[in-house]
Amino acid sequence: MPFEIIRNDITKVNVDVIVNAANTSLKIGGGVCGAIFKAAGTEKLKKACDEIGYCPVGKAVMTDGFDLPAKYIIHTPGPMWEGGSDGEATLLKSSYKNALNLALKHNCSSIAFPLISTGIYGYPKREALKIAVSTISDFLLNNDMYVYLVVFDKQAFGLSKKLHDSIKEYIDEHYVKEVEEVCERRLQESFDLQSEVVHSNQSIIDLVNDLEESFSERLVRFIDEKGMTDVEAYKRANVDRRLFSKIRNEEGYTPKKKTVIAFAIALNLDVEETDELLSTAGYTLSRSNKFDVIIEYFIKEETYNIYEINEVLFSFDQPLLGA
Repeated sequence: MPFEIIRNDITKVNVDVIVNAANTSLKIGGGVCGAIFKAAGTEKLKKACDEIGYCPVGKAVMTDGFDLPAKYIIHTPGPMWEGGSDGEATLLKSSYKNALNLALKHNCSSIAFPLISTGIYGYPKREALKIAVSTISDFLLNNDMYVYLVVFDKQAFGLSKKLHDSIKEYIDEHYVKEVEEVCERRLQESFDLQSEVVHSNQSIIDLVNDLEESFSERLVRFIDEKGMTDVEAYKRANVDRRLFSKIRNEEGYTPKKKTVIAFAIALNLDVEETDELLSTAGYTLSRSNKFDVIIEYFIKEETYNIYEINEVLFSFDQPLLGA
């Protein structure tokens, strides 16, 4: 997927460029910065940074990646947290934006970020995450690049207690054991089949024709009905252009369930429309699946920001939306 949150060591991520949360003098520091210097080769990276000498807060410079899997390192000093009234948000946004544009200038197709300024610089993680997500998502609306936000653990996200408790309560109320769900579904399917045989006036040919609309056809019809372009749809769904082309052009191709749901979120579908789209790909929303229950929560709340939803899915150890 074009934008993904991953739990990893940034020095081991296999991308074109990784981002170092640097200091303005580009000297070796602690935390992520120190780890990057060590993994790249301390003396080699120190020499390259000394040749540049200085980088203002919010700006970005590039060096080779040396011993890292990444070809390049982009160094960007984030702001020190001073309470939020000293332009910190604007500067932090500039760090992400300038790093992305520098990667684009050097024809990089993939980039990995840490959560800038949240270490010794003290930027509150929740606020920093919002800026990272919004800046990256705005960039991806107009550019093609794989962007990874690398964190060590889900606690880095610090979901608001109100949101976490609300989702947890919804899961507790609606999540059911798989056996109960299967029994209920089979009973309903049996009833539906009997009802169909007794009451349907359609011919067998009509019934077969009703099943012939593929996932791709139904997706395109939804895109048209919602007044979107293909590009708007797949970018809002956090789906790669090449995969969307495959969905549109390969007859019978069926994407993963999380990709189908990503399109449902991108198109602002309600629960009934989401089930309709899922059914064309052979899936359904299930109360025996916590991932599905969380998705249902956001749809019923009419919250359709896919990146915000992915933050929550990550926090609950669930797969992320997109492809």
